[in-house]
Amino acid sequence: MQMLKAIWDFFQYQILGMKWLNGLIDSGLSAMGLDTSTHLIGSIEFFLYDVIKITVLLCFLIFLISYIQSYFPPERSKKILGRFHGIWANCISALLGTVTPFCSCSSIPLFIGFTSAGLPVGVTFSFLISSPMVDLGSLLLLMSIFGAKVAIIYVGVGLAVAVIGGTIIEKLHMERYVESFILSAGSVDIESPDLTKKDRLIYAKEQMLSTFKKVFPYILIGVGIGAVIHNWIPEEWVSLVLGSKNPFGVVLATLVGVPMYADIFGSIPIAEALLSKGAQLGTILSFMMAVTTLSLPSMIMLRKAVKPKLLALFIAVCTVGIIIVGYFFNSIQGLII
Repeated sequence: MQMLKAIWDFFQYQILGMKWLNGLIDSGLSAMGLDTSTHLIGSIEFFLYDVIKITVLLCFLIFLISYIQSYFPPERSKKILGRFHGIWANCISALLGTVTPFCSCSSIPLFIGFTSAGLPVGVTFSFLISSPMVDLGSLLLLMSIFGAKVAIIYVGVGLAVAVIGGTIIEKLHMERYVESFILSAGSVDIESPDLTKKDRLIYAKEQMLSTFKKVFPYILIGVGIGAVIHNWIPEEWVSLVLGSKNPFGVVLATLVGVPMYADIFGSIPIAEALLSKGAQLGTILSFMMAVTTLSLPSMIMLRKAVKPKLLALFIAVCTVGIIIVGYFFNSIQGLII
């Protein structure tokens, strides 16, 4: 057991967490005569470490997941979803969301395609919730910061939110609140050509480069905010607002996260800095979920596909689910960290 634990710790801290990189940057800055204990140099160290670490993980994960995704084009996904009914369809839809794009804005075109193909609205909403909130990339990234227990539970409760949210929307029969041009569009069932392994590798490379170009600015912004929080914001301030002393911290973090726009890669450094300053785990995860699932740009895009009543229900279901998840994680924080 000790051997397995040592191997796992090495994988988590040195491979995923890249702690060796932090030491290397610290040594490099010290060799240049810079004092890393000061606010400014400490911020620079945090910025360099997180930008490099997240960029490496980003490129690797997008390449890997895009390769997997090449086996699930929209046409195949529609056929898979069409074979299931009831809550099982919501479960499969939520699971399919884990191998699709990393941000909500990228997921909405697929949601529109699935809805226009005649799939139940509740099923497509399960996909729309899980796609930005829970993916294979988030599992590995969260493991690198919070550990395996937190990452696995996060994915599990995220899928539960997606399944329950989609089921609620389905039970309320909200089809009439989808814009008519979506429902009348129909679908052209064109079978995707079989791709060779070389084609899939090229596709994965193109997806990696395309996503990197779109996401990298948000990584810089997120890491910049994280560096400020980590080195300039007093710990007692963060603890007062987002710590255990504030029972409304989860609600506040969720509401603050909703109008922002980022994905899991941009929100991770902020979460990392908040955790080091004493913010509660559930409060941090609620912020991350709100940022990735309910960003303002994605809600504007979604409004073009659904009517205000359905959009309001989607936001309400996700917000309530995220808040419940936050309080759940706060209640078990001592058991998993």
